[in-house]
Amino acid sequence: MVNVHIDAASSVPPFEQLRAQLARQITERALAAGTRLPTVRKLAEELGLAANTVARAYRELEEAELIETRGRNGSFVSATGGHGQAAVQRAAQEFAAKVRALGVDPEEAVRVVRAALER
Repeated sequence: MVNVHIDAASSVPPFEQLRAQLARQITERALAAGTRLPTVRKLAEELGLAANTVARAYRELEEAELIETRGRNGSFVSATGGHGQAAVQRAAQEFAAKVRALGVDPEEAVRVVRAALER
């Protein structure tokens, strides 16, 4: 089952805390492929969050191919979750090659990426 803790005092937004914890559980196989996740409303109620907060986390997990939504049947841990990670690694390699080709300082490139991820 999903084991998540949201720290209300954290500077990290609740949706990101939820997304990161679920992503880690999926990539570390604590949540196995095919595991059914709680509904958005149920998880929001359990965590004391707005349904839109949970929906955003689920949406981002789905975009990363870590979960899949099967309409009214619910959301499940994706069997192809590793492919999302592979896509991120490919994108990072392409970005690194572009940074080198442009002669951009690697530390500056990392700052740019970090800023983009925080948006």
